[in-house]
Amino acid sequence: MPKPFFITTAIDYTNGAPHIGHAYEKVLADVLARYHRLKGDDVFFLTGVDQHGQKVQQSAEKEGVAPKEFVDGITAKFLALWEKLEVKYDRWAATTDPLHKGCVQKILQRLWDEKQIYKDKQAGYYSVRQEQFLTDKERGPDGKFGPEWGEVEFREEENYYFKLAEHRDWLLALIDKRDDLITPEFRRAELRNAVEKLAGDLCISRPRARLAWGIPLTFDPEYVTFVWFDALVNYISFADYEPAPEANNNAFFERWPALHVIGKDIMIPAHGIYWPIMLHALGFTDDQIPPLLVHGWWNIAGAKMSKSVGNIVDPDALADKYGAEALRYYLMSDISTGRDSDFDEGRLREERYNGDLANKLGNLLNRALNMTARYKQGMLKRFEESAVFESPDKDQKIPFYRKPSEFVGEYTVAFDQRAIHTALAKAMDFAVQCNGFVELTAPWKLAKDPANAGKLDNILYTIAESLRIIAILVSPVLPKSAHGIFDQLQWKFDEAGKESRFKLADTKWGGLPDAHTVGAPIPLFPRIQETPPA
Repeated sequence: MPKPFFITTAIDYTNGAPHIGHAYEKVLADVLARYHRLKGDDVFFLTGVDQHGQKVQQSAEKEGVAPKEFVDGITAKFLALWEKLEVKYDRWAATTDPLHKGCVQKILQRLWDEKQIYKDKQAGYYSVRQEQFLTDKERGPDGKFGPEWGEVEFREEENYYFKLAEHRDWLLALIDKRDDLITPEFRRAELRNAVEKLAGDLCISRPRARLAWGIPLTFDPEYVTFVWFDALVNYISFADYEPAPEANNNAFFERWPALHVIGKDIMIPAHGIYWPIMLHALGFTDDQIPPLLVHGWWNIAGAKMSKSVGNIVDPDALADKYGAEALRYYLMSDISTGRDSDFDEGRLREERYNGDLANKLGNLLNRALNMTARYKQGMLKRFEESAVFESPDKDQKIPFYRKPSEFVGEYTVAFDQRAIHTALAKAMDFAVQCNGFVELTAPWKLAKDPANAGKLDNILYTIAESLRIIAILVSPVLPKSAHGIFDQLQWKFDEAGKESRFKLADTKWGGLPDAHTVGAPIPLFPRIQETPPA
């Protein structure tokens, strides 16, 4: 049976247009999902949108439309962008879906019945922007609440609370026990420190009188649930989890736990504290608590992107300008998973697109097919990986000094460690070696002497077969380009356009058979020239 791999991303909040951070997170999850399919795993990729909340209600009121109409309009923008960026998910989660609403209500009712939720009155300062009560720890050195909290007002109201604090010691023990609980490793201490400070319980409701746009509590319909017992539940509601204590969830747990791909800004408290404790309260075992892959931010000159500053990068415009494949490649190759990186359009264009994709990979494909067509009418003669070639200009022998299997092995190790930038570097190193191999063996010189026909056949097969393997390696990040390489190699046409065309097991040398004919080259990555200022 194929190994299950369940991956989710944080669902996008439908109160604003998608930005480069959204694009990075979704492409990251998509690439991991495609890699696991490449390995033959049974993949389930879930993503979606968070549609409830007071800010959504207020934004809809300003535009004079119903909240449902407002969120549907923004959701359409996310859906269109994911299609453009080739993000291939298995299920779409929208928190207005009746399936999700029913699951949330059943969970809350169960926790209420089991005395995990209680009603209490709270008085204090409330951040309208962040939709939460603030404590003294949120005050600055001057005793005031900072601008990040927006408008702050004093409120007193009754609400329902989840007994968060009584699970504190359990969560601390879990953090120490589970090595895989959080990636990268340096986030573990950050999470542990936050849990150690945990003291109070979690307010999980809002009076319906001031927030109608939410999921009503079944045990008190005058209240709706707040975001954490709504949005977070999508990870299990859309995987068909049944909250009833007596329910048979065997099918669900065959797939679970999922790898959650989230940004560092929502690790604490939502995904690192609230979510595991919520699951623990529902009876999930320690091994069923989902691991977190916590990614960093894309910054501009070291500063976080912000609408107020006006430095937001639009991924939709970038995809139109450079192509979805180029943007996917840049986002995966120019950041170390878990760390921050500075967005630089110049690097996208010159180093990643023109340098890696056009000069290294595209150039190798064009010259390989051109030489095969010119010297051998497009037909290959099969040779083993262990072949050694003599340079016509030197007395020394020039070996294909690193075997493809070495690149594949290092690529696999990097991907399994979620180091996608390193895995891509291994694939490009392979392409660089092939280009260097062409320069050293000089097929254009060998072609002048019929006595060198065997050597020439050997070189041309080596390059074509290497391209076949490289296409498989880059397919999780560059799916359309990988299909383009296979098409030009005239390979596996029966699976053209299908993801099943690529298998990691097929990276073994010798896939292209004897007398195989390749096609004509079509530039996959035509160089981009920077437009000079007018």
